[in-house]
Amino acid sequence: MAITQTSSTTPTQDGAALIGRVLLALLFVPAGWSKLMGFAGTAGYFTKIGVPLPEVAVVVAVVVELIVALLFLVGFKTRLMAIILAVFTVATAFLGHAFWNVPPEMLVAQKTSFFKNLAIAGGFLAFFAFGAGRFSIDKK
Repeated sequence: MAITQTSSTTPTQDGAALIGRVLLALLFVPAGWSKLMGFAGTAGYFTKIGVPLPEVAVVVAVVVELIVALLFLVGFKTRLMAIILAVFTVATAFLGHAFWNVPPEMLVAQKTSFFKNLAIAGGFLAFFAFGAGRFSIDKK
């Protein structure tokens, strides 16, 4: 079943969607590149925080943060990319920002990061719901 955008949008809405995609991708693409360039260090960190199968998790993170985020940025299969990024972001909130397991001096930072991840996932869900807008490969 294909999901299509049924309503027309204004140039302002399309511009806002483009800026939104750029801003969300700006968070993920550099992070994915960093993980790719520092694969061993990232795998070591994932091991330290208890991520299962840390090397596999790094590969998944690189693919999602780099490739999926770039596809989202250009508006290719935006709804699918958005749902993948939303699920990934919620998963990383629980795996990487488990504020309920940290010492008191780390509580505020980890709790803030956890809820920021959930908010970012909300942004991706909006793109899943409404699409990429006119300035995207999906609309070409």
